[in-house]
Amino acid sequence: MGKFLIVIGLVIAAAGVLISLGVPLGRLPGDISYRRGNVSFHFPIVTSIVVSIILTLLFSFFRR
Repeated sequence: MGKFLIVIGLVIAAAGVLISLGVPLGRLPGDISYRRGNVSFHFPIVTSIVVSIILTLLFSFFRR
């Protein structure tokens, strides 16, 4: 449980650093955005894939 909390803290800190450096998390190329009239839909598919890869690497690093 302790390692899990450390990983979550590191992920949140890394996201904060990336956002402060100007990396457009949630607006990467490949994210789906649809607007028409009063309806807007945004699905960050590429952002989800990037976050998934990073979390997989972090969890596999701390598992060993």
